[in-house]
Amino acid sequence: MRPLVFLACLCGGVALLAAAPKRKVIIDQDAFGPGGPNLQPILMVLQAPDVEVLGITIESGDGWQKENTVHTLRVLELIGRTDVPVVAGATYPLLNSEEETRRWEKLYGKLAYKGAWTDTWPDSNTMNRARYHAAEVVPPLVEGEPTTKPLAETAAAFLARKVREFPGEITVLAMGPFTNLALAARLDDGFAAHAKELVFMGGAFNPDSSHVDEFSLQFIHNPRVEFNSRWDPEAAKMMLHAGWKKITAVPTDASVNTQLTPALAQRAGSGDSPVARYFTRYAGVGFPLWDEVAAAIFLDPSIAKDTARLAMDIVIDHGATYGATLSWPTGGGPGLGEPEVTVVRTVDVPRLEAMFVELLQRR
Repeated sequence: MRPLVFLACLCGGVALLAAAPKRKVIIDQDAFGPGGPNLQPILMVLQAPDVEVLGITIESGDGWQKENTVHTLRVLELIGRTDVPVVAGATYPLLNSEEETRRWEKLYGKLAYKGAWTDTWPDSNTMNRARYHAAEVVPPLVEGEPTTKPLAETAAAFLARKVREFPGEITVLAMGPFTNLALAARLDDGFAAHAKELVFMGGAFNPDSSHVDEFSLQFIHNPRVEFNSRWDPEAAKMMLHAGWKKITAVPTDASVNTQLTPALAQRAGSGDSPVARYFTRYAGVGFPLWDEVAAAIFLDPSIAKDTARLAMDIVIDHGATYGATLSWPTGGGPGLGEPEVTVVRTVDVPRLEAMFVELLQRR
């Protein structure tokens, strides 16, 4: 239930109850699907009773933007939420490219994961994924093709327009690469300053390397490199320097000890609602709860167990550390505009799982 507040009524002196206003959020996501750790956190936020999702902006990352956009449109159709606009955004990073990434790998070694650029999978990986394809190709959707369309507006324009429409009220929840946010910041210098806050999934500081699974190669040998920042490092740096009032970073560290187990998936999908039915069919069982942790931190920051205030930046030198996370103690940075952010190191996993189950079961 949403919180209630008392409003005094002059007519007869009767006290009336009125619902508190919902928190406004725009979700920015590389919504590769169906289901899985990109779309499940969107479901969480859509299901929260005290939140109004003003729109979902899409970019490339785990998959290509066009494919991600239609997966998002389709999930909204299947759960009866076509009232939420979907806005297509960036297809390619600002400077980084597939060709440059291949040249980088010849100099410095293979990246464990390259998102939409991943053309071969290691034998250790047990996750199914569509075959490698070009950006303009949208393979047939297993969940069916959407009949709805994205807004006739770019994601950057939508982001900039909405924060001007509701100054100081909108949280931007960014769970994919940051190209759309960087473009919005260049389109409107006041974009970040007019938002309430930024909560983003990205960066890596000191993830627990004792937790070794098929995903740990993404950080175990390069603990400061994380995919969302590595896909478009220049955008990640521009996003951090855009002038936000408040930034919360949810890095790899916070999600490395989480997993959508079969038991957790069974609990979350046990309801009889369109959301529960969609989740049950397309659940990303076996994945860490990467973006779900960021969504949960937005919904209830108190699930964070360990946080730190750090100055943060991203390496954009195109050498061996391209895209890596930089950090310093508060006031200890070089003074080049690096923002101070709240970094979530660990979360209360039982509370995270309980929230996940409650939201996905909710009618």
